[in-house]
Amino acid sequence: MTPIQRKRAFLFILMTLTLDAMGIGLILPVMPDLIAEVNGGTIGTAAIWGGILATTFAVMQFIFGPVLGSLSDRFGRRPILLISLFVMTLDYLVMAVAGTIWLLFVTRVIGGITAATQSAAHAFIADISEPEEKSANFGLLGAAFGLGFVLGPVIGGLLGELGTRAPFYAAAALGAINLCFGYFVLPETVTDRIRRPFSLRRANPFGAFKALSQLDGLRRLILLVFLYEFAFIAYPATWAYFTKEAFGWSPGMVGVSLALFGIGMAFVQAVLIRIALKHWGERVTIIYGIAFNFLAFIALTLITNGWVALAFIPLTSLGAVVNPAVQGLMSKRAGDDQQGELQGVISSARSMAMIFSPLVMTQLFWAFTNETGVYFPGAAFALSAAIMIACMIVFLGRKRTVVV
Repeated sequence: MTPIQRKRAFLFILMTLTLDAMGIGLILPVMPDLIAEVNGGTIGTAAIWGGILATTFAVMQFIFGPVLGSLSDRFGRRPILLISLFVMTLDYLVMAVAGTIWLLFVTRVIGGITAATQSAAHAFIADISEPEEKSANFGLLGAAFGLGFVLGPVIGGLLGELGTRAPFYAAAALGAINLCFGYFVLPETVTDRIRRPFSLRRANPFGAFKALSQLDGLRRLILLVFLYEFAFIAYPATWAYFTKEAFGWSPGMVGVSLALFGIGMAFVQAVLIRIALKHWGERVTIIYGIAFNFLAFIALTLITNGWVALAFIPLTSLGAVVNPAVQGLMSKRAGDDQQGELQGVISSARSMAMIFSPLVMTQLFWAFTNETGVYFPGAAFALSAAIMIACMIVFLGRKRTVVV
């Protein structure tokens, strides 16, 4: 692969993850109104259905992350990525015309399968990165995702003022454009040297985890990924409902707040993480990130003014160094022929968190705004702060398994 080909391919991967985030961000501001439109009920009921849909999406990612990662180890990253982009584009078009909650449910099943190809995208970056570059390059992928959260919620919030369906048409158009770009610029990185036979026994979350957990320290790091994602999902699972309930925000304001978070996350993962890794290394960077996230979650439970919350949002992104640093540690421990499988397991760990976290977080929101008699709309963030303590215990529990 020539340097020019490498840059173009890297750009496509960054665009793919940016558009993945944009697709999520585009629809987040309108989901409460869309669910109410097709199903009726209160904002609390919409939050519960939002949790069910998010969990459905995550179950598919959990199941198919290792499958598609292993398929990319066997057949290559290119066909897996391009086919999934095509299906994802069609899925958004169906969401744009869905008239029942059950059709939305079906689209989340398909969307979760196509989103599982993030394992192939991350494996592609692992293929073309030197060991010392991996954490920083995974940071760039996180920055791309953050950039998507800058653009997606802003566009989604604005389009949401025109109607609940407009953001889905926009997401489909963006997916189609990226598919065309990838068809012409994406090379194949899986060669005969690193090609691994497809094994159905290992192409599932449990089989892949069993195979990879024998490697140095990966079992504990996979648990850390699960716990961290479980806590972090409090943002996408409850933010639109929390801010509407606590501050009376419109879809447009929700979009602006998510965009501010995305700006901060993109800057942290594209720039600040490289500085942190250079001076601290992966281990201290992870410790800092977990500690900062704990403080941020605590602060969110205490804020009662919407403008203060809006100003605080960019600061919460300063803890967004954990995922790329952990992912870099894990990638260094896996062989060249296991990168797709590894990224599939990481995807499944995150998806497992997404299966349970939206249900827990939205139920907490519903309970503390409707049922318990104690009004505490920020209850989900309090739980996330407690989980950050568990993350620190897991990471520091046996230093020899995580020190590079």
